[in-house]
Formats: sequence, C-alpha cells, structure tokens
Amino acid sequence: MVSDLRGRDFISDLDFSVEEIETVLDVAWDLKKKRALREPTPYLRDKALAMLFFFSSTRTRSAFEAAAVHLGAHPAFIEDRTTQISHGDTEREMGAILGRIYDGIAIRHCDWGIGNRYINLVAEASPAPVMNMQCDLYHPFQILADLMTIMEKKGRNLRRKKMVVSWAYAKSYQKPISIPNSMVLQMPRFGMDLVLAHPPEFKLRQDFVDQAAEFARKNGSAFDVTDDMEEAFKDADIIYPKSWGALETTADAEEGKRIIDQYKHWIVDDRKMALAKEDAIYMHPLPADRNIEVTDSVIDGPQSVVFDEAENKLYIASAVMALTMA
Repeated sequence: MVSDLRGRDFISDLDFSVEEIETVLDVAWDLKKKRALREPTPYLRDKALAMLFFFSSTRTRSAFEAAAVHLGAHPAFIEDRTTQISHGDTEREMGAILGRIYDGIAIRHCDWGIGNRYINLVAEASPAPVMNMQCDLYHPFQILADLMTIMEKKGRNLRRKKMVVSWAYAKSYQKPISIPNSMVLQMPRFGMDLVLAHPPEFKLRQDFVDQAAEFARKNGSAFDVTDDMEEAFKDADIIYPKSWGALETTADAEEGKRIIDQYKHWIVDDRKMALAKEDAIYMHPLPADRNIEVTDSVIDGPQSVVFDEAENKLYIASAVMALTMA
C-alpha cells in the first residue's frame, strides 16, 4: 500500500500507478464499510472543495458533494456561467485563486479539444490538488468506480476475465469519448482480456489503443478491436456498452448524427446478452438512452449492476479526496 498521495493531481488514468490505485480501492472499501456501520470519517474536517462544472452532471456531482460532506469538508458547487470565466478569468488565474482559497479543486469540462487542456492548465497553477471529474479525454473516477464494482462481483484477481467495451447507439448527441479512452488505458493494467467493439467511424485515438495493447502485452492478457458487436459479446464476463461520438472522425454535429444513425442495430438486448457467460454482468455509467441504447429488460434485469457503479463512485471520490487533500 502507498501511504502518501497528499497533494497529488488525478487528471489522467495513468497519473496513479497500479499500486496507488490499489491503495485507493482499499481506502474506498474501508470507507464503504465504515458508512455501512455508521462510523464517522471526518478526515477532511475544516477543508473545502471547489467543484467547477462546465458540463451537466447527476451522479458525479452527487458523489463528490456527498463524499466531501462524509469526510467533514465543505463542497462548493460552481457553474462556469456563474463565474467571471467568460469575462476573462484564465485557466492559470482560476488555478492560482481557487487553489489558494480551497484545499482541492474538482473540474468537469468535456468540450472536445478543450477540456483536458483546461484542467491541466488549472493544475499547473494550483497549489491544491486538482481532480478530473470528466474531460474530453478521460473519466478516471468513473473507471475506478467501475473497477471497484467489477472486483466486488468477480473478485480482486481479474486475470483473464473477458471484458467487452462496446459502442452502442444513442440518438441524443455526440457523447464524450472519455469513458472508452479511460477503459482501454486502465483495465488492461489489471490483467483483463479486453475487447473493444465499435463501428469503423467510432475509433479511439491510436496512441490510446497502442498503449492498451502494450499494457496487455506486459500483463500477459489480450486486447482486441472488432467491428462485430455480437462476436465481441461471446463468452464475456463483463459487458460495458456505451455510446460515444464519432469525434475522431468528425466534430461536426450534423455529420456525427448522420453517422450515428447508421448503427441503430447496435443495441444491447436479451439476445445479445445471452451470447455472454451466464453470470456476466451488464455495466453502464448512466444515463442510458433506454430502449435505444439498451432495453429495459437488460438494464433493469438481474445481470445489471448500474446502481452499484453509481454508488461506488461516492467511495472512489471519498478515497481520492482523503488521500490527496489531507
């Protein structure tokens, strides 16, 4: 266990080593147990957390606010439109000012080509640790909540467990690509056999795919990419289908919508789930486009663990805050 992560930023999934992530998981499970036993955990009493949102949120905002409260800290919810950012406050000014006033800064900024750069520039100027609540490239807290959930269902030794990260159809908009990016970077580090399934236009950045393949090679596991959703599902232990935009193909909303609408058959239903192992689990970070992206019978069925994922984000956020803001 790594005992000192104080002052560390958590922006990219690779900012923490595997050993450091295992420490986060250990602390998260301890905090989950303590909450079940109604034991107080005031590790951050008299601390304050700035939560800056450029993008709407339900589960992430709730998890971070509740985590701060459980740790004895005060969470400050800040929408970008209620600040002076539009009137000239730069990233470095936000980092220097919020970092002096608050003990930690958490930011959600998903604008394509902007979000990750913004968070890193804030972090460069901030004396307080900066946490990425999701950007255009990464969603590290979601992926650790997913990892925690998988370990609760499948055991901590995930070597050679088959996980499918698949694109799925959703008609609402070109959703961020950060979750599949983070998935392919993080999960092979824990020995899982990962299959990435998507139509040709929904590719990830090649350097991310190359890193995933290298992590799999080092860990003696497999990493495969396919454009066949049903083939990918066969004999899987974990099914994680999620819509994302064709952002590496086009950033134009109308063109992206035209491409997305070609693949309405990429929906998760009972027939596709039956291709996986009998005890396979269905995962989704939510919100899902019901009966478009996934049928009610799957997301509300016995194999679904979506609410466990949502709850576990609370404990991951609590653990990272406790370790970095103390």
